[in-house]
Amino acid sequence: MKRKIGVITNSFRLPTLDSIRKAAQIGVDGFQIYCCGGEVSPESMDAAKRKEFRKFVADQGLVISALCADYGRGFLNAETNKEFVPKTMACMDLAADLGTKIITSHIGRLPKDASDPTYQAGLAAMRQIEAHGKKTGILFASETGPESGEDLRVFLDTVGGDYVKANYDPANLCMFGFDPISGVAALGKKYIAHTHAKDGLKGVLKEVPLGEGGVDFPKYLAALDAIGYDGFLTIEREVGENPAADIIKAVEFLRTM
Repeated sequence: MKRKIGVITNSFRLPTLDSIRKAAQIGVDGFQIYCCGGEVSPESMDAAKRKEFRKFVADQGLVISALCADYGRGFLNAETNKEFVPKTMACMDLAADLGTKIITSHIGRLPKDASDPTYQAGLAAMRQIEAHGKKTGILFASETGPESGEDLRVFLDTVGGDYVKANYDPANLCMFGFDPISGVAALGKKYIAHTHAKDGLKGVLKEVPLGEGGVDFPKYLAALDAIGYDGFLTIEREVGENPAADIIKAVEFLRTM
């Protein structure tokens, strides 16, 4: 089975177009890119620039696995949601124009109590985003980590619909002390729309190169296979002195699986 491997191009710490060229050079299948500001953002790209960027990506022989639309505020505050829900919807519109079906972000650390006002704020925001997803065909995938896969599944079931999903990050779950393997079955193919290939130390908020942390990748990938996941494994390397070298090693590591 050939796995679709991607990379978050921002991890290369290069100018935008150079980072995409680098992704093509190392032989991945696609990439994810931040769209919350800079050259690739709703406010920076008119129709002509969107068309030009889409052609540039195709010319590199790549596809966009997802856009990262994380503004760093989450969706658990009813007041800030008035600003960030529309911004997120604009990112969904951008995704549609650039030829990808997924944006990723973070809902925020969900409280256990569903009656908590922050939980209800997140629910209301996701239902607005769900409605926009139904209109545009774009999925919103919330990154795993602050809560277990099981708890996120309960929240997503409560949202209802088909356009609010999960971006499965096994390292985040591991670093927060959750089991990154059992969470796959809990969320299942119904909710896992995209994944990040990342590793971290168990119970410690420290990211490490792929294969050097607490994520058992053979078991993790087997769990993804078991639910029929056939989407991207998108390498994310947020730290380290030489992230490009770590990414190349990560590609080689995944190709052996």
